Amino acid sequence: MSTRQFGAKISRNIDPELLRGEGKFTDDIPLPGALHAAFVRSPFARARIEAIDTSDALACPGVVAVYTCDNIEHLDRELPLLIPHPSMNNARTQRPLAREDVYYVGQPVAMVVAVNRYVAEDAALLVDVDYDALDVELDMEKAILDDAPLVHPSHPNNIAADFTQVSGNPDTAIAAAEHVTKLRVQVDRSTAAPMECRTVAAWFDHVSSELTVWDGTQAPIGVRGGLASLFDLDEDKVRVIAPHVGGGFGQKVMFPYADEILVPYAAINLGKPIKYIEDRRENFIGSNQERTQIHTIELYATKSGEVLALSDDFLHDTGAFIPYGIAVAQVASTSIAGPYRIPNIRVRFRAVYTPTVPVTPYRGCGRPQACFAIERAMDQLADELGIDRFEIRRRNLIRDDEFPYARDGLLFADGLQVKHDSGQYLRALEMAREAIGWDDFPAKQAEARAEGRYLGLGLAFYVEGTGLGPYEGGHIKIHPITGKVYVNTGLAGQGQGHETSFAQIVADQLGVNVSDVIFREGDTGAYDWGVATFASRAAVVSGNAIYKAAKVVRQQLVEAAANMLEAPTDEIELTDGYASVKGTNRKIAYSTIATATNPLRYAFNEAAQIATQFAPASKHDGPPLAEGQHPGLEATDYFSPSCATWAYGVHAAIVEIDPVTCRVVFHKYVCIHDCGNMINPTIVEGQVMGGLAQGIGGALFEHIEFDDDGNLTNANFVDFLIPYATEIPDIEIQHLETPSPLNPLGVKGVGEAGCIAVGATVASGLADAVSHVSGSKFHYTPVTPDMILEALPQGTAQPPD
Repeated sequence: MSTRQFGAKISRNIDPELLRGEGKFTDDIPLPGALHAAFVRSPFARARIEAIDTSDALACPGVVAVYTCDNIEHLDRELPLLIPHPSMNNARTQRPLAREDVYYVGQPVAMVVAVNRYVAEDAALLVDVDYDALDVELDMEKAILDDAPLVHPSHPNNIAADFTQVSGNPDTAIAAAEHVTKLRVQVDRSTAAPMECRTVAAWFDHVSSELTVWDGTQAPIGVRGGLASLFDLDEDKVRVIAPHVGGGFGQKVMFPYADEILVPYAAINLGKPIKYIEDRRENFIGSNQERTQIHTIELYATKSGEVLALSDDFLHDTGAFIPYGIAVAQVASTSIAGPYRIPNIRVRFRAVYTPTVPVTPYRGCGRPQACFAIERAMDQLADELGIDRFEIRRRNLIRDDEFPYARDGLLFADGLQVKHDSGQYLRALEMAREAIGWDDFPAKQAEARAEGRYLGLGLAFYVEGTGLGPYEGGHIKIHPITGKVYVNTGLAGQGQGHETSFAQIVADQLGVNVSDVIFREGDTGAYDWGVATFASRAAVVSGNAIYKAAKVVRQQLVEAAANMLEAPTDEIELTDGYASVKGTNRKIAYSTIATATNPLRYAFNEAAQIATQFAPASKHDGPPLAEGQHPGLEATDYFSPSCATWAYGVHAAIVEIDPVTCRVVFHKYVCIHDCGNMINPTIVEGQVMGGLAQGIGGALFEHIEFDDDGNLTNANFVDFLIPYATEIPDIEIQHLETPSPLNPLGVKGVGEAGCIAVGATVASGLADAVSHVSGSKFHYTPVTPDMILEALPQGTAQPPD
């Protein structure tokens, strides 16, 4: 008997293939005779290009072509602004290959195509570029001053966008406040550092005029549309395939990178397959990054701790260009109040051009910065008023009966009003309090302090707007021969477990085993309508589209089976790939039902021969297909969310500082999480734990470092510190399930949740650990050993004997 699949802890069905090393990544695609590309990249953060000489590179044996801005024809243009917004004036986006100026170290200047990557890289060194270096300023707070060097002369003070949003009446509330808490916090730049760097390969068939591109992207349909437009090809002549992708985290959603259009261009131009596989250094200096924001946040409260108003003014580093618009800053600005019932808000941000790698969303997309700001502010408010940190939050959380809770005047990244649709915030806080052992902790901390140890408890609450539109689709077909269920959607996975979660949705509706659901995504040849995998939206948007299509196919099954078995539709059961009449042994296989609508097509199929036996019993009088019907068991449907649905959670941790090494030791880490109805708790936990690992990296280790001239000084895994598995603590995850009222499945996104609150939690715990000996508040991430050393009493940290 089939059992309910939705909500079951089913193992990820893609993992055995990947663990056996049988994954098919872009570099595994066999392309006989393929040429390879390498890029010449700017060594300067800002410079004028006086001349480019490619003659020596072209003379190098094995080199087939060298491209600069002067010989890429119509592609020599500023690339599209993906998300326009009225706060931006003359938004700057980069060209595929630099013309006249370069704006960051790593910007592509030329592309060399050769018989292999070794020759291409050697020849790239022979491209002679004459640069005239210009002054730069990387410090955002200095970059907005009148005398700062400009990244783009068109933008005074390096301001790319200046945007203010207001909810309620902050001025009146500020005047009535009895207490003001003010602080400055900073979250610094990091990078996605996916296991597989970005990849692209292309082949153009001059006979059929078809372009096939293999791209390690999160958005194959968007890439297809862009390439069709750029190359003036019909969309049905462009096929984009995202094979297995070794991690994305937002870095692989932005189109176009230079290589994504220049590699296909070279394939068309040269009549050969072309492949480009980014190396690790290129990923550091050439692929988009995120995080740096500096917030000056103020909380206006009563003496009892009720927050009446919030004011936040922050700077957002957008890098040298702003291809994704203000999305990251806008998400931060509309998440700044967190889960709190703050009726009056004023939030302003300025997006600042700096001569660095461009900024687009990275897992969390502005939420970790907002969470860090509001949660450190809530801790400071609690300290200043002498109120327990749990209690200050309890007094300000949105109550259960206040949902949906709207923040009038604040527009989220989808352009719609922020509205927290559902939740149990108070219960989540209480679960965290109990799980971390808050009531027993003061005694443990006092005991540790008596022993000269530094033990602290950190706490942070987060919210996450998920499931953004505009839409996704799903197609389902039951195969007439095998009876297996084929599912297609327009997304592309990078390890999220779509193959399992979406199979569970379908299996639950159609009464089949998950192993009998064949799922395919990431191929515009299989499904060509959709958006992309980003912003914790896959399960919400594509999942509900697939659910809707599955319901249609279920109805088709029931009606066809009822007809063939001569039974009422309400007597039909669907289990284990068979439709049966309740209480009898009369049943018929799905393959037979699927074949029955067109048995001649499958004349040599045993199911077709069985299906013909039912023809005399058919209740249809007249044409085989009624108006609006189609052959087979098959349906396509779409889901377009009305607005974002808000997930949330609470993190709490007990941390200890090792005074010898200034290392942070985790004694316990608790995460209370609510993403609505869980399709598969195992996958939810995997997503949360993966996010937590990235969050710990951002809290304590990972930091992009530039020198004063704009050179990235730690573009490798020796100097850019990523935590080992041994540095990730055991995580206790507890789930709440508050169904979203905004979609049929009642689900909310989970992909980014784990990373959002980690920095704030760690900083909260460290501040608590040294609160008796230091005024350090830890208002900066990542927290380095040097910062911890400064927070300890002089002479405490000593080298080991």
